[in-house]
Amino acid sequence: MKVFKATSTLDSFIESVDLTKNPDEADIILVGGKELELSRFPKLKGIFKCGVGTDNLPFKEAKEKGVLIKLPSDKTNEIIFEETANFTCHLILEGLYSEIGTWDNWVKEKRNMLSGKKLLVIGTGRIGGRVASKMSSFMSVTTYDTANDNVDQLPSLIEQADCISLHIPLTDETKGFFDAKKLCLMKKGAILVNTARGPIVHKDSLYDALKKQHIKAVFDVFWQEPYQGKLMEFAPDRFMVSPHVASTCKEFIEGCAKDFLNFVSMLEGTTTIGQL
Repeated sequence: MKVFKATSTLDSFIESVDLTKNPDEADIILVGGKELELSRFPKLKGIFKCGVGTDNLPFKEAKEKGVLIKLPSDKTNEIIFEETANFTCHLILEGLYSEIGTWDNWVKEKRNMLSGKKLLVIGTGRIGGRVASKMSSFMSVTTYDTANDNVDQLPSLIEQADCISLHIPLTDETKGFFDAKKLCLMKKGAILVNTARGPIVHKDSLYDALKKQHIKAVFDVFWQEPYQGKLMEFAPDRFMVSPHVASTCKEFIEGCAKDFLNFVSMLEGTTTIGQL
């Protein structure tokens, strides 16, 4: 089986795999967050996604072509759900404690207690739910479920929040979900944290909000990656960034590597699906 590698995430774990740079030869694609054009891969039998997001996977086209898509196992995913939640909590705290003083002239800024601040978690799935639970030990937490809660409740929740953390999947419906209207509702000095997907937030509207010094943003995900767009003019003071590392966890990568090699073996016929 020849593997076309569209991500470098598993490089140190797949030395035994027969790699190819020629799409015409590829039996399997190993993919991270990049978009795929299946028309380039005439022999394709399978796609393995190294990550939890599925917004870049061509499920309908793959089904029509008889191409099997495999995601990391539940055991592997549990690792990254937990670690992404942990990392998000770190970013929330980093944002809320971003103005505590300056080293050069030893200025100490007075601040309100963390326990008196309010966090709004939008999206209560396997990551958002964990973030809400973990952060409730530090501050007041309110959740909003985009699938089940009344949309009329959201504006007042945004207005009250000192920090908002986004945890919704990227779909056609959620692209630009956090738009100019929602950004304008945020109280002055509030923090917007995004470890979900960049395009959930309307980029130009976020630029305008940061330019007005209305809010701050802490992002681990972007509209294009690596991101070098115009929002970087506000980094690091108002736009705090990390290079999409919420899922860069050694145990998760090791689990993905094991799942991927099992997938290759299954397609080769040396492993049964029940063993995956």
